[in-house]
Amino acid sequence: MKIEGIITPIVTPFNRDEKQTINYDALKQLIDKLIDGGVKGIFILGSNGEFHVVSPDETVEMTKKTAEIIHGRVPLYVGTGGNSTQAVIELSKRVEEAGADALSVITPYFISPNDEELIDHYKRIAASTSLPIVLYNIPKSTKINLSKHVVEELAKVDNIVAIKDSSGDMENLKGYVEATQGTNMKVLIGSDSKIAPAIRLGAVGAIAGTSNVITEHVVGLYNALMNHEDEKADKMQEEIEIFRGVLKLGTVPSVMKRSVELLGISVGPARLPVSEVKPEVDEKIKEMLKAYHLI
Repeated sequence: MKIEGIITPIVTPFNRDEKQTINYDALKQLIDKLIDGGVKGIFILGSNGEFHVVSPDETVEMTKKTAEIIHGRVPLYVGTGGNSTQAVIELSKRVEEAGADALSVITPYFISPNDEELIDHYKRIAASTSLPIVLYNIPKSTKINLSKHVVEELAKVDNIVAIKDSSGDMENLKGYVEATQGTNMKVLIGSDSKIAPAIRLGAVGAIAGTSNVITEHVVGLYNALMNHEDEKADKMQEEIEIFRGVLKLGTVPSVMKRSVELLGISVGPARLPVSEVKPEVDEKIKEMLKAYHLI
């Protein structure tokens, strides 16, 4: 499995029913749109995918249905991370059977394990599955930043194949690039505002939430970087800020989901307690979509 390019951490479509059940018709529409737009992977149940409010049974069912929809066109990454090593192992085994191609495993949150505990946590998970594992570093949400030492140690594990860094700290990312040199482990950027500098530092691609909406723009940025069209890439990177400015107007992922809805795919609202965006935010989203010539 080749890890490269733009991988979309997709929003999880929900119906507007009492239990906010998963909308599989909208899931297919979204995935087809993204693959047609040139993304190199689909990542379900990350931060934008609301993994923290989706049950293990729903995770397994969604993995199964997503694998059927993708039908081998691109790799399927599934978020199985959590606070309990055993619970992560059990869920990882279930999604492996359900058709996942790779796992994304966020660091524990709420608690703050030390480096040796984190290494042990990830080694036990890796030993329990034959799937490739992507480490997920997002300190603003977990209060843990994976150290260079931890990444160096985990790069020695055969099926730990990549790290997604959403710290937004280029020195941190540079440390990961150094830690993985000479190994099979790849570095992916998870901060959409830093795609260009990260790839220039040695990242092989981006897990970019904004690609749910401005798919061709984000894929175009990656392609410009690969073609060494630096001026074009810098301009496209800067233009992502139009969308990022609007994303701050609601609780994650409410604005992202509403943006997808306004493009005609009924992904529904975020699960409660996150509420739908207010009408004035709707207007700002429409202005943003017009700026990218999407409506």
